[in-house]
Amino acid sequence: MTEAMPERPPRRRSWAEPYKIKVVEPLKMTTRAEREQAIAEAGYNTFLLRSEDVYIDLLTDSGTSAMSDRQWAGIMVGDEAYAGSKNFYSLEETIQKYYGYRYILPTHQGRGAENILSQILIKPGDYIPGNMYFTTTRLHQELAGGTFVDVIIDEAHDSRSLQPFKGNVDLQKLTDLIKRVGAERIPYISVAGTVNMAGGQPISMANLRAVYELAKNHGIRIILDATRAVENAYFIQQREADYHQQPIATILKEFCSYTDGCTMSGKKDALVNIGGWLALNDPDIYEEARNMIVIYEGLHTYGGMAGRDMEAMAIGIEESVQDDHIRARVGQVEYLGQKLLDWNIPIVVPIGGHAIYLDAKAFLPHIPQDQFPAQLLAAELYLEAGIRAMERGIVSAGRNKDTGDHYYPELELVRLTIPRRVYTQAHMDLTAEAVEEVYYNRDRLRGLKMVYEPKYLRFFQARFEPF
Repeated sequence: MTEAMPERPPRRRSWAEPYKIKVVEPLKMTTRAEREQAIAEAGYNTFLLRSEDVYIDLLTDSGTSAMSDRQWAGIMVGDEAYAGSKNFYSLEETIQKYYGYRYILPTHQGRGAENILSQILIKPGDYIPGNMYFTTTRLHQELAGGTFVDVIIDEAHDSRSLQPFKGNVDLQKLTDLIKRVGAERIPYISVAGTVNMAGGQPISMANLRAVYELAKNHGIRIILDATRAVENAYFIQQREADYHQQPIATILKEFCSYTDGCTMSGKKDALVNIGGWLALNDPDIYEEARNMIVIYEGLHTYGGMAGRDMEAMAIGIEESVQDDHIRARVGQVEYLGQKLLDWNIPIVVPIGGHAIYLDAKAFLPHIPQDQFPAQLLAAELYLEAGIRAMERGIVSAGRNKDTGDHYYPELELVRLTIPRRVYTQAHMDLTAEAVEEVYYNRDRLRGLKMVYEPKYLRFFQARFEPF
């Protein structure tokens, strides 16, 4: 009689990169004494560190990705003509193919598109609802005279909620705002996919479709922040039943079809180091934007980008929608997040698409929010292992434009942002170990005071001192 095989224990299948390493960049190793001097000179603001003093740079995934050999080859066929560069037409055709918008205007990066869109569509006294603010987006809206209104679901403000689509718009909140201020005072609904400030959380296809139907009933546009829309498409594929068998490229195009245009930082999903675009479907708005591009960015066929960068971006878009690529990209983020969860370190869940977000309130409960616990935690990670992360809490939230008081967001986070195709699994292991070491010694940490505050987007340049 054949002996029964023992039951196999459940195992999680590993992810693996769909590429091999061809070129390496040496990293500088520093001592703790050197890091203590560097962070003090930077005013305990990781943005003010010199990159050469950083070992593992998780400050941002914006413009920090590694380009492929195809993209570098594209650099060599850059057409640097001032007008009518062939690379613009290559980029335009690629965006139309994968994102589906009719009219494309390149910009130097995403905030260039935000600036032009805000100046065209927003009038003083307008309200712009959105699924949580983003720093540069809200500032451009406010500078144009508008007021941002958060209409994201309540679960987005709870780091422990396991809602799979925490980027969803609360349809009742949106309806109530329309009733209160009138549709004519809402130039557009600002939808981000994924939602950065919520922890890289996605919005579902079903929810965006419902928002689109509601908006059309009231004659309101929807503008997408498409910065990480490919990552959002991946979460739709994984978490929304109707899309399990659909390729990422198909999901992305349907996702964009429920919007009237988008702003885009190509420095994220599109795998390049600089550049962005404004995409529109309305010919009249496009005509006005095309004129504004000439004032603020450059001619409408380069918009602040070199021809070679437009070609690299066109190739990067094609690579970004490949299922193998995005599975490995998000898989690396999930790998780091799961290690931290296994060690009971408080992070935002579900794990997002581009970063792990440490919950600084739970990490450092003894430090009041007005003593900047997330800013402190980011500085401590650098001191521990030369890892550069960034604050996403009270410093990033800024001040109320009317009262001048700090905003006190529910989420006080430190973002460990994973560049695409840059670091190995060993780097993620070291990062997790450094976080765990700081967590073990957290009781000894004390808060910070702000000693310099710039007028706008203070998290970039503010300076701090320990109490």
